[in-house]
Amino acid sequence: MKMLSTVLVMLLAVCAGTAFAQDFPHKTIRYIVPWPPGGGADVLARMLSPRLSEALGQQIVIDNRGGAAGNIGAELAAKSPPDGYTIVFAYSGTHAINPSIYSKMPFKESDFAPIIWLSSVPQVIVVHPSLPVTTVRELIALAKAKPGQLSYGSSGSGAINHLAGELFNMMAGTRLIHVPYKGGGPAAIALLSGEITLILGEPASIVQHVKAGKLRAIAVTSARHALAMPELPTVAEAGVPGYEVTSWNGILIPAGAPADVIKRLNGELNKIISAPDMHARMIEFGYEPVGGPPEKFGEHIRAEIAKWAPVVKAAGVRVD
Repeated sequence: MKMLSTVLVMLLAVCAGTAFAQDFPHKTIRYIVPWPPGGGADVLARMLSPRLSEALGQQIVIDNRGGAAGNIGAELAAKSPPDGYTIVFAYSGTHAINPSIYSKMPFKESDFAPIIWLSSVPQVIVVHPSLPVTTVRELIALAKAKPGQLSYGSSGSGAINHLAGELFNMMAGTRLIHVPYKGGGPAAIALLSGEITLILGEPASIVQHVKAGKLRAIAVTSARHALAMPELPTVAEAGVPGYEVTSWNGILIPAGAPADVIKRLNGELNKIISAPDMHARMIEFGYEPVGGPPEKFGEHIRAEIAKWAPVVKAAGVRVD
């Protein structure tokens, strides 16, 4: 009798899970973006959310929660109910670098379950037009002639574009001064106003300004040419051999969310980013689509945490 009761409980649980998945979603989904409006994360989230809303038949509401290099928004997501109605934009700086930089992290990576690895994103070295440089070699020469006088902005202390600048300093022998902002959008605005000298930014937050002639792009940080700006050399080609930094974006959900919900979201998002028009649009803005199963994204996050830990230690970057 006891065994029969156990079997019945298990069957009810399976049926309840199946019913939940079939009923999902029946209300609005909150999409937390841990960065202010206008930056690369916000651009990609707003690019994809209308398609996801259409596929799911429910509204997707973007909730921008910037600060602490993504930690504030990520913490909010980690503490949200794991019912499938909160998802969060995942960025390499927040999930792969912050654990090595912040002495007290407000969340653990185990607080999340992966949904999808959306894209790889090369950073672009962009300077204010008033700066008399058009190449990486010229930038290095000017920085060495004026040590400590050229500044670069980032989307926050510990963000990948912060470490990209620190790595550039280490490998090129320069002393660019880091100025943190609360996101890629504010950093781009600071560069436009001449408040800082350059940024290592995501194409999405700067490409329109480059096309308008308001900013000058001189190189990409990836190992190969960026699909969005194939005319630009890599930093390694242009004067710093061996230099390579590529960020990534994806979507996570609070741990404990139903497996069938994760499967549904993963399937819909894979369809969205592989659609020819969306694929082309993402590339135009500097996002190189990846996709695949949730497990692929989870493995990548773990590998990235291991990769960046020694770089952070060597750079001596720490946020208390």
